[in-house]
Amino acid sequence: MSNHTSDNNKRIAKNTLLLYFRMLLMMAVSLFTSRVVLNTLGVEDFGIYSVVGGVVGMFVFINNSMSSATQRYITFALGKGDKNRLQTVFSTTLQIHSLIAIIIVLLGETVGLWFLYNKMQIPADRMDAALWVMQCSIVSMVVMIVSVPYNADVIAHEKMSAFAYISILEVVLKLAIVYLLLVFSYDKLILYAILILMIQILIRFCYSIYCNKHFEETRYKHVWDKKLFKEMTGFAGWSLFGNMAGVLFGQGLNMLLNVFFGPVVNAARAVAVQVQGAIQQFVGNFQTALNPQITKTYAAGELNEMHRLMFRSARFSFYLLFFLSLPVLYETDFILTIWLKIVPENAVAFLRIMICTSLIYTIANPLIIANQATGRVMKYQAVCGTILLLILPISYLCLKMGCPAYSVFIVHFLIESVTQVARMILLRPLIGLRIRDYFIYIYKPVLIVVGVSVILPSIFYYSMNSGLLRVFTVFLMCVMSIAVTTYLLGLSVNERSFVKSKVMAIFHKIKNK
Repeated sequence: MSNHTSDNNKRIAKNTLLLYFRMLLMMAVSLFTSRVVLNTLGVEDFGIYSVVGGVVGMFVFINNSMSSATQRYITFALGKGDKNRLQTVFSTTLQIHSLIAIIIVLLGETVGLWFLYNKMQIPADRMDAALWVMQCSIVSMVVMIVSVPYNADVIAHEKMSAFAYISILEVVLKLAIVYLLLVFSYDKLILYAILILMIQILIRFCYSIYCNKHFEETRYKHVWDKKLFKEMTGFAGWSLFGNMAGVLFGQGLNMLLNVFFGPVVNAARAVAVQVQGAIQQFVGNFQTALNPQITKTYAAGELNEMHRLMFRSARFSFYLLFFLSLPVLYETDFILTIWLKIVPENAVAFLRIMICTSLIYTIANPLIIANQATGRVMKYQAVCGTILLLILPISYLCLKMGCPAYSVFIVHFLIESVTQVARMILLRPLIGLRIRDYFIYIYKPVLIVVGVSVILPSIFYYSMNSGLLRVFTVFLMCVMSIAVTTYLLGLSVNERSFVKSKVMAIFHKIKNK
């Protein structure tokens, strides 16, 4: 193994650990505060906050398309080692994101308000509170948009410690929100929306101060690079399809559920999204640490190393998410009951299907990052975005025909599976990677691990009565089964040797102490 590859692996490992530290803090607080907020606001107000905030979220695809362009161009410039180009890229992204923020405000104050007053099922006595949530959500979205270039620069430099440190402050502030909700008698929904906004503004300034202190290119310099502006907006424009689809099957489905079933079902989805997001954060941290390396190896012309990184990212991300998800899939009802006490109807079914979809999407992430690294996104985004956009109309037809609420998530799962095949076909000529390699190095080991791992936990799950003993037993069987199966059947020979050496080194240190 070369020194360059070894250094990259150490950096990835260090950044992953820092991001896990950040994630554990935020997940613990998030799960705790979600329970308190749900019980304090009530199911109806909790659903209102979710769906009204989602109206503004409908427009976030405009920003997300530019976010992927920002991340790609900043990371690519770092990979090339061009400091002047890097500062020009950063300043241009700030200009573009400022324009996007203005567009979001205009859309939120026109289309968003129209949808709130004319299409959404909000109780009349809660409409004023819903309006406060809407306005706070619009301002929060603006704060998030102008923060994107700074966050992208931190990730591109692989300085993940910044996320860990600032997250400590964010965690403390979110705990303070829980206390204030319990103490003050003011309208809880309005108070919650305002406090969340205040935290986002403060955290945004923290990232700006950190970047200005550590990265020279984040000191804004007024430049007008017409060619770069056009190139980045063109990249973002084609990325718009994929991001628009993401919003439509996320917030768009949320709107559909509100129109057909009301805010109580939105509360069920919000709970499912909360748990799904907590689980995905484990994988997201690993991928965030690895994604810049995929782009940098492409920029340096090291395609073979890029392919290896993609395979590892896809497989390890899936194994990690599967390790966390399988116990939850078995004992969803019990876990939600212990966590929330009040479990909204449909939350169990929603969560199980969403986790299965997340497992498929986890494998797609390296393909998406690789495509962005090439800069040739037009055909890729047009095809994949078109397929994903089918989720909303098909879901609408299902609900119109009287299908249950969870049917929209089944539609999402099936369409995501089809899109995965399209991604492989489209990416093949761009980076010289054969479809056969995906199946050999990713899908084959993943399917073997899944098929073998579920045998032992299923035996105990179906042979025992529901209760704490079964939960503990199934959890233990899942951990043992996945760990052993992944090591024996899911890793290559070199990867097993690497894991074995690290484990032996840890035991050796413990023994010497």
